[in-house]
Amino acid sequence: MLKKLRIKFIALNMITVAVVLTAVFVTICVVNYQQSVAVVEATLNDVVNQASDHQGKQQPGKDGQPGKDGQPDGGAAPEGGDASADQAAASGEGGQPAVAAQTPDGGSASSSSDATGKDSPTATGVGASALIAGIADDADGFGGPTIGGRDKGGGQVIPVALFTVDANGVTAASGRFNTASISDDVLEQAGAELADAAEGFGKLSDSGLFYLKRQAGGDMYLAFADISSARGWESLAATLAVIEVATLAVFFVISLFFSRWALGPVARAWVQQRRFVADASHDLKTPLTVILANTSIALEHPERSVASQSQWLESTQHEAEAMQGLVGDLLELAKMDEEEAAASAGAPRANFEPVDLSDLVEGELLQFESVAFERGVQLEPYVQPGISLSGNKQRLRRLAGTLIDNACKYVDEGGVVEVTLSETGKYAKLTVRNTGAPIAPEDLPHVFDRFYRADKARTSGAGGHGLGLAIARAIAEEHRGTLTVASTQETGTMFTATLPIR
Repeated sequence: MLKKLRIKFIALNMITVAVVLTAVFVTICVVNYQQSVAVVEATLNDVVNQASDHQGKQQPGKDGQPGKDGQPDGGAAPEGGDASADQAAASGEGGQPAVAAQTPDGGSASSSSDATGKDSPTATGVGASALIAGIADDADGFGGPTIGGRDKGGGQVIPVALFTVDANGVTAASGRFNTASISDDVLEQAGAELADAAEGFGKLSDSGLFYLKRQAGGDMYLAFADISSARGWESLAATLAVIEVATLAVFFVISLFFSRWALGPVARAWVQQRRFVADASHDLKTPLTVILANTSIALEHPERSVASQSQWLESTQHEAEAMQGLVGDLLELAKMDEEEAAASAGAPRANFEPVDLSDLVEGELLQFESVAFERGVQLEPYVQPGISLSGNKQRLRRLAGTLIDNACKYVDEGGVVEVTLSETGKYAKLTVRNTGAPIAPEDLPHVFDRFYRADKARTSGAGGHGLGLAIARAIAEEHRGTLTVASTQETGTMFTATLPIR
């Protein structure tokens, strides 16, 4: 039974921990995925905003004023490329003379941009510093994520593919803002899916893309990012799964040890219950057997008088009184357990009153003087007068009587029984010591167990049912005190009851 209980205990703990860890780790992965998707959406929005802003800078100003790029309204150059070339040759930026670079043939060349955006020599020369400044201005106009340097800009850099859709429905790549490329077949599939889609952010699972469709600055923008940009949760989930398995393995080992500790009281209670049933059955079976035997003998001779069969009747009475005492002790223990449970729930303790403990102990000593004399035992009392406390008088008397009676039963012939009552601080200490053979070390932890007797065969002739010390300890605990025992060959056996005075 205990083995099954232990297995259930471990299984329940493991299931509870597994469910809690799984719920926590799933929540972490879901939150991580949502955050990643939010980062992707924010990145796509940023790229579309940058592209829209750049497009706005390229548009000409109103009323023939120069636009943001310095070109006049309309942006049309005068007819005749030679005239413009001559003008450019005649003056550099801001109307200053151009700085010409000598070519190998003795001519001059300048740096300009061809259709691909790369620098190529032209007839007009531009200084290196002006070229670098132009590149820097162009980078500032892009406004993309900053990389390099010691001060890192926070945030994740996500590759983005940006496209614009003109009035004719033709999709053109916005190369300046692209940090990723899309194959033609994937782009065709994505375009077909988004043709009639509403503006906004979403996911194309078949194409493996996140998208943002938005109208900005008169143009329709389509921005794409790979779905893997939000798949960081997968590696996180794998890591958390390994952590969960390792945690469960460690917790399983810990549970094996803690199950023994947690179920220790249950195991002890189970052993005590089995011993209780066995011992109670033994102590009740013996007197019942004697009573039945005596009754049978008396019934076999109905012609005899009561006086002639008095020995059987007296034996029957003795065994019945023993059974009555046993049942009374059991009822007393049950009553004390019930009162203790009620007191733990806040109910006041019954029959508590001021008790002069010194007078009570002296009264019990008087009753045992004759017993000690008959056994040849020297009874030595040391009772400090005037010690009082609040408690149940009848039960305190039984506590003192049980300890003194137990000492007188097990003292060696001609030995000494010392009874000491003293006040130590806020506690009254009652100590009863007897000389003689000590209690065996293996029996010492069990002397307060119910029905426990060191004489397993119950052949010592000392009598009793093994309930006296159990009741004594219960009385001490009822008064918020303790009852302990120590036994050695040199000092004998000593029981100490410590009770709070207030």
